[in-house]
Amino acid sequence: MIIEIKNEKTMELKSIYKYNISFSSLHIEKVILLHFVIMALTGVTFLFTLMVAAAVVTFPANGCSPADQAALMDFKAALKEPYLGIFNTWTGSNCCQGWYGVSCDPTTQRVADIVLRGESEDPMYEKAGRSGYMSGSLSPSLCKLDRLTTLIVADWKDISGEIPDCVTTLQNLRILELIGNKITGQIPANIGQLSKLTVLNLADNQISGSIPGSVVNLGKLKHLELSNNHLSGSIPADIGKLGMMSRALLNKNKLTGSIPNSITQIRRLADLDLSMNQITGSLPVQLGSMPVLSTLNLDSNQISGSIPTNLLSSSGLNILNLSRNSLEGVLPDVFGSKTYFTHLDLSYNNLRGSIPKSLSSAKYIGHLDLSHNHLCGPIPNGSPFDHLEASSFSNNDCLCGSPLRTC
Repeated sequence: MIIEIKNEKTMELKSIYKYNISFSSLHIEKVILLHFVIMALTGVTFLFTLMVAAAVVTFPANGCSPADQAALMDFKAALKEPYLGIFNTWTGSNCCQGWYGVSCDPTTQRVADIVLRGESEDPMYEKAGRSGYMSGSLSPSLCKLDRLTTLIVADWKDISGEIPDCVTTLQNLRILELIGNKITGQIPANIGQLSKLTVLNLADNQISGSIPGSVVNLGKLKHLELSNNHLSGSIPADIGKLGMMSRALLNKNKLTGSIPNSITQIRRLADLDLSMNQITGSLPVQLGSMPVLSTLNLDSNQISGSIPTNLLSSSGLNILNLSRNSLEGVLPDVFGSKTYFTHLDLSYNNLRGSIPKSLSSAKYIGHLDLSHNHLCGPIPNGSPFDHLEASSFSNNDCLCGSPLRTC
C-alpha cells in the first residue's frame, strides 16, 4: 500500500511513504497504530489515505495460508494412520484450528508447529486402548512450511524412507524430533544450516552413514540424540564447538575412532552416552574436570589405557559406566567424602591391583560392579561393601573377604 501524508491546514503534500505491507499479516488496528507513529515522528497532524498498489487486496477469512494447507495435505497423503483417526481432524479450510498436532503463529497465521507423537497421554489414545502406529514416509512438501519452528513426528514405529534433504532450508526450525520410526538413509549433510536448532533427536531409527561434519555449526543445540541407529565413522573432531549442548546420546551405533578431546570443552554437558559402539583409544584426561557432567556411559567399546584419576575423584559424576572395554592399570585410591556414585560399573576390563580402601570413605556408593577383572587382595570392610553381593566382585584373580570367601 502507499501512505500519503498531507498537512491538514494547507492540504499540501508533506511527503510520501511507500510500504509493501501484506494484509494477511497486518490487522486494521496495526494500520491505525502506524498512523499515530508517523504522526509522532513528523510532529504534525495529518490525514492518510491508503492506495492499493495491487489489483485486489484480500483478507484471508480462514486464517490459514493456502500454501501451508496444501503442504500439510501432501504430508498427510504420504502417511497412513489406520487406528486413531488423527488425520480425520485435518478437514475444512482452516488448518490453524482443530487440526490435530498443528498450530499456527497467532500473528501471521502461518503453520509454526507440527507435533505428532505415537506415544501420548492424550485421551484419544486411552480411548483407542493402544499406542500409535503410522506407516509411509515424510513428504518433501514439509519444506514448503517455511515458518515451521517445531517438527515432531515421533514413535510411530513404521514411518520409513529418508529425511528430506530440503529440511535444512527451514531456517526457523528449533526442534527436529523423529525418534522411534524406521527412517533410513543419512542425516542431511547440510544439517548445520539450521542455526536456530536446539533439539535434534533422530534416535531409534535405521539411519546410516556418518555424523555430518556440519553438525558442529549448530551453535544453539542443547540436545543431540542419535542413539540406536547404524551410524558409522568417527565423532566430529571439533564437536567441542557445541558449547550449549547439555545432552549427547550417541549410543548403540557403529561409531569408530577415539573420543575427541574437544568434547571436554563443552562446559554445559551433563549427560554423555557413547556406549555400545566401536570406539577405541584412551579416555580424554579432562573428562573428570567437566563442571556439570553427571552421567557418563562408555561401556561396550574398545577403549584402552588407564582410568584418569579425576574421573573417579569427581564430586559431580553420579553415574559412571566403563564396563566391557580394555581398560588396564590399577584403580586410583582417590575416593573421598564427596564421592557420590549411584552407579559405578568397571566390570569386564583388565584392571589389576587391590580395591582402594578410600572407597569406604565415600559419601554414597549405590551399585558397584568390579567383576571380571584381575583384582586381588582383601575386600575392604564397611560401607558400601557390606550391602553388595558376591556378583559385584566375582571372576577376579584373588579377591577375598565378605561377601566372597574369607582371606
